[in-house]
Amino acid sequence: MRARWMSVVLAGPLWVAVTSMATAGEPPAAERYVMVTHAADSDVWWNTVKNAIKEAGEDFGVAVDYHNPPNGDLADMGRLLEQAAARKYDGVAFDIADFDVLFRPAMRIAAKHIPLVTINSGTTEESRKLGAIMHIGQPEYEAGKQAGERARAAGIRSFVCVNHYSTNAASFQRCKGFADALGVDVRSSMIDSGVDPTVVGTKVSAYLRSHPGTQAILALGPNSAEPALQALQKMGLSGRIYFVTFDLSSTIVEAIRKGYINFAIDQQPYLQGYMAIAALAIAHEKHTLDAAAIIATLKANPRFQARLKTYGLTPVYTSEGVSSGPGFVTRDNVDVVARYAGQYR
Repeated sequence: MRARWMSVVLAGPLWVAVTSMATAGEPPAAERYVMVTHAADSDVWWNTVKNAIKEAGEDFGVAVDYHNPPNGDLADMGRLLEQAAARKYDGVAFDIADFDVLFRPAMRIAAKHIPLVTINSGTTEESRKLGAIMHIGQPEYEAGKQAGERARAAGIRSFVCVNHYSTNAASFQRCKGFADALGVDVRSSMIDSGVDPTVVGTKVSAYLRSHPGTQAILALGPNSAEPALQALQKMGLSGRIYFVTFDLSSTIVEAIRKGYINFAIDQQPYLQGYMAIAALAIAHEKHTLDAAAIIATLKANPRFQARLKTYGLTPVYTSEGVSSGPGFVTRDNVDVVARYAGQYR
């Protein structure tokens, strides 16, 4: 029987000591998995993913580590993947923040026959090239395009995309999808804001002053949405500019309630964390790398179904993985997800 234990560790370019506690009376888990992401320590959006892998570890009785480059540096993320290969985990989950940067480190893992699952950033095609079992995430261009179509239906014809993580290809795809839906040029409708809240607010304010005809703002997550909301408040524009953001936080939920944000695009990050670890654990237990068989087993798992019901989550299953989004959160349904925003939604 697998021991029920869990270890979540934040690490920089070098590994730190992992401290784990096994459930009293049970031996340490034989299986250990790791999730590596591009997220900087300051990016609180990933807390939901961390909570998810913790619960997956509990439900499947396996040990799980979490590692990330503190400053979000992709070269450091690549080194973390190389170290994961050296540690010979039973499975590795990671996001494809930049395919070209992460290809070689990922291949070192695959060369040791360690199962891979990709999440979040990247595409199913890129995941396939890396030899991953499946990809669990939101098709970013399509999510941006669907959001843009909603905005266009509301009469929006111009916007600015506040891109707080411009080195991530998924960020550009979100902006481009929105721009294509409106029929405008994405390059002239996007600012590289960085993640410093003061800088984000300053850049948003400057853009709006120099482009007074801007009808809408597209933020790519709490790191850009929350400072942009503050900038609009200082300019006396709260609720007067059409505002769309990806992802959720307690601040974003409250802004939706007040009408300052028209809607949020929810990619259900809990699914990305939980299902990645669950898929690796099932692959190990069933001795299979077949995505369809793994998904079928997961769908029949009562603990997983209970999690879905509790948090109101709705995965979309495909032949090559799971689409975790997009879902749209508006004033009409915000109260349904508000309870778990920033933790499990």
